[in-house]
Amino acid sequence: MHRLRTCAAKLRPLTASQTVKNVSHSGAAVSRTFQQWRFYTAPVAAEPFLSGTSSNYVEEMYFAWLENPQSVHKSWDVFFRNANMGAAPGTAYQSPPPLGASLASLSQAQSMVVAQPNVDKLVEDHLAVQSLIRAYQIRGHHVAQLDPLGILDADLEASVPANLATSSNGLAFYGLDESDLDKVFHLPTTTFIGGNETALPLREIIQRMEMSYCQHIGVEFMFINDLEQCQWIRQKFETPRAMQFNNEEKRTLLARLIRSTRFEEFLQRKWSSEKRFGLEGCEVLIPALKTIIDKSSENGVENVIMGMPHRGRLNVLANVIRKELEQIFCQFDSKLEAADEGTGDVKYHLGMYHRRINRVSNKNITLSLMANPSHLEAVDPVVQGKTKAEQFYLSDTEGKQVMSILLHGDAAFAGQGIVYETFHLSDLPSYTTHGTIHVVVNNQIGFTTDPRVARSSPYPTDVARVVNAPIFHVNGDDPEAVMYVCNVAAEWRNTFHKDVVVDLVCFRRNGHNEMDEPMFTQPLMYKQIKKQKPVLKKYAEKLTSEGVVTQQEFEEEMAKYDKICEEAYTRSKDEKIMHIKHWLDSPWPGFFTLDGQPKSMTCPSTGLTEDMLNHIGNIASSVPIEDFTIHGGLTRILKSRGEMVKNRMVDWALAEYMAFGSLLNEGIHIRLSGQDVERGTFSHRHHVLHDQNVDKKTCIPMNHLWPNQAPYTVCNSSLSEYGVLGFELGFAMASPNALVLWEAQFGDFHNTAQCIIDQFISPGQAKWVRQNGIVLLLPHGMEGMGPEHSSARPERFLQMCNDDPDIVPKFTEDFVVRQLYDTNWIVVNCSTPANYFHVLRRQILLPFRKPLIIFTPKSLLRHPDAKSSFDTMLPGTEFLRGIVEDGVAAHKPQDVKRLLLCTGKVYYELAKERKTRDLQAEVAITRVEQLSPFPFDIIEQEAKKYCNAEIAWCQEEHKNQGYYEYVKPRIRATIHRERPVWYVGRDPASAPATGNKNTHLQELKRFLDTSFNLDAFKNLGK
Repeated sequence: MHRLRTCAAKLRPLTASQTVKNVSHSGAAVSRTFQQWRFYTAPVAAEPFLSGTSSNYVEEMYFAWLENPQSVHKSWDVFFRNANMGAAPGTAYQSPPPLGASLASLSQAQSMVVAQPNVDKLVEDHLAVQSLIRAYQIRGHHVAQLDPLGILDADLEASVPANLATSSNGLAFYGLDESDLDKVFHLPTTTFIGGNETALPLREIIQRMEMSYCQHIGVEFMFINDLEQCQWIRQKFETPRAMQFNNEEKRTLLARLIRSTRFEEFLQRKWSSEKRFGLEGCEVLIPALKTIIDKSSENGVENVIMGMPHRGRLNVLANVIRKELEQIFCQFDSKLEAADEGTGDVKYHLGMYHRRINRVSNKNITLSLMANPSHLEAVDPVVQGKTKAEQFYLSDTEGKQVMSILLHGDAAFAGQGIVYETFHLSDLPSYTTHGTIHVVVNNQIGFTTDPRVARSSPYPTDVARVVNAPIFHVNGDDPEAVMYVCNVAAEWRNTFHKDVVVDLVCFRRNGHNEMDEPMFTQPLMYKQIKKQKPVLKKYAEKLTSEGVVTQQEFEEEMAKYDKICEEAYTRSKDEKIMHIKHWLDSPWPGFFTLDGQPKSMTCPSTGLTEDMLNHIGNIASSVPIEDFTIHGGLTRILKSRGEMVKNRMVDWALAEYMAFGSLLNEGIHIRLSGQDVERGTFSHRHHVLHDQNVDKKTCIPMNHLWPNQAPYTVCNSSLSEYGVLGFELGFAMASPNALVLWEAQFGDFHNTAQCIIDQFISPGQAKWVRQNGIVLLLPHGMEGMGPEHSSARPERFLQMCNDDPDIVPKFTEDFVVRQLYDTNWIVVNCSTPANYFHVLRRQILLPFRKPLIIFTPKSLLRHPDAKSSFDTMLPGTEFLRGIVEDGVAAHKPQDVKRLLLCTGKVYYELAKERKTRDLQAEVAITRVEQLSPFPFDIIEQEAKKYCNAEIAWCQEEHKNQGYYEYVKPRIRATIHRERPVWYVGRDPASAPATGNKNTHLQELKRFLDTSFNLDAFKNLGK
């Protein structure tokens, strides 16, 4: 107490009443730290109990005594009175008088200062009790009764922590024994078990801590480094009688359990041999989700976006999203025909969008369940991205209107790295969704894998600890505990806007699917499961015994839902056609016609007026705010931009600026995300300027273009590809009127996000009738930088294109746009800044949305020849799918001996070499700018024009990589296989590029020699 040791000699005597009177008279509140005017008159003594953490405890007791002497134990009252009367701290303690003592002796005892008592023991015991309380808060979850089957510890550890009273030597760990159980101890401010009481017997303290932390709820939160948050959680779980529900709430919970359980039983009766990945064993999930949604709706949430794996999906669609039952039941009919374009997906992957009235809050709420593949957890960042977008368009900067709920399986939550990547986006300014509620359906098994060999962490949820998310474990066979935890989770999210995890510890009554035999690998578990009474029956019996419902009422409620299912089943037989669009999770009202078709099949010119180009260029080459100091090197860059604008020229960075700025003027929000995109990996973009003298002072000139422009978001991402690309894909789903771009640091690194590309971007429309206009910017080019900084693997994207290489389409009036509409995505490799400008603008001006894959340059960013004139960007100009030869060779095509077809950067190397060898008349070079859909018409035109020429495809990539295998059959089909298509480029290789600079240059020289050796293909067969 200044701590008692340092000021003891200076203190004047003060009674408790005098002290409180003086404080109140001065108008100051009683502080939790000692003020200089509080003294003890006793001389200083070497008292160990007044040092370290002990002094904190004594200080707490002293202030409690100052406020109310009766609030502390009698021994403390005597101690503080004696200390104020002049006794040394070590002699101020006085043992309570024995029972039966006379009044005289009692009076004498109270008025005298006794000789050295055992005050150390008193303080140590109180500190021990504090430590015991803290031990329950930290480790109580380890002994909570979480497993409904009673055969496995949820934390995979059978032993009881030694510092809990329930351990074999728990009290002795603290220097306490059974004789201390009935002693009364003052409660610290870090617990709420006392309710209105400030002191409790040790026996009662232990009992209440075990009721709070060791029953059917286990709470992990003490790792959180925010005191307010910890106190909030303590209050929710420690306050006596906190988990109380009225009869109406219990009846609602029962009704929801009935729907959840009887739905699965109905499906089992009707389609016993069909896979449906039912929810049996965790039926409580449905009331859990509905509780979260109800509470969130009450708190003002209007839009809930959900992602989940396949288990229980049909039940969630039926009883949470409220999809029509007949639409679900007809999915089981093998004769159901598909009417929409695309290939569709299995019923337990489909999504849904529905707006309805929430019956509890009586407010409108929109529920979306995202369609997703079997790749567990892959949908997590997609949900977060869509949530962020919905918040953005509503200006919901705190997440009060839109929220996300993510469902997980226990094995996937622990095993899939995308979970970690998604968590690490949760608190980043440009990615946060202001709190996600995670619900883990903890079956305590992964397919056939025992959790004891499936994870190294105690719980499957431990990954959430990295972002200080509280974790609430709960026994799935205690519906009221589940309901309480879900209410707390929703309140936590509403209060702190941080992530929270609900771990529903349950079991899987069937195998991985309904056809699987789990007894092969988990015989003991499934023997117990067969004996396990269903949770619905348990809860119904509980409520019946409490008189909340009668058996008749329970049976009537079940019969009522059974009738609903039967009637829906009858109606489902009338469904003959499967409309995937009825399962759309992200509708775009007004963008398409009523039947989901584009409003036109044309695309306007993507050019701009010269005035607009000049205006954007001037902003791009300046600092639009005052008192802002930029780097000297950046000053030179902006000056060179200004010079280009004066000369009516653009380089790559300026062309991008022109495209972005013009779209912002048209009300199109642009979001560019990825690693280091603000500056650009190659220091070319500089969309965010940094003041050189003021920390964190930045300027984004793009947001200063027009008075009423759309906002421009450019954000450096975390060092993640899988998570961030998934996030941006989700963001692009929310609205067609936004240009969302993800740029890889190098194109080579996109393959860590391969799952998003393979399962969502490429087949998304075919599987789920869901269009998406996301743009991938993938730096690509063989420049001697080694095997990991050279190739964006174009061959992989081209392999997944859905056009037929052997069929040349009819060249109709709307051929160009129709071809784009029919493809699954667009793949381009632009060789000029103007074409890059046009393809970005075309992405938004098209009457539909397709993913756009752009292989972007590296060396061309500063190549003196890689510049474009304003003339190629004016009104009437457009994206060129191919840039045909327009030099000497074009004037005498009959004399051309070789037609070189290529794409991207290699054109500049070919053009330079052709000029060096003076072969402009003999060799024509045509660039294929749009690889997919393939420009059959342009290739046919060029082949006819140069009818006497050999046709060769030239690429800088290795033969088994790049574009050759994609373009060769398409070129051959175009020319009716009348001429061979020769290959010029690097030999086949397993690595994308060499790591040796000399080897790189030799390879380059070799294929350039072949390109212009007009005898290279003589005497070779077709």
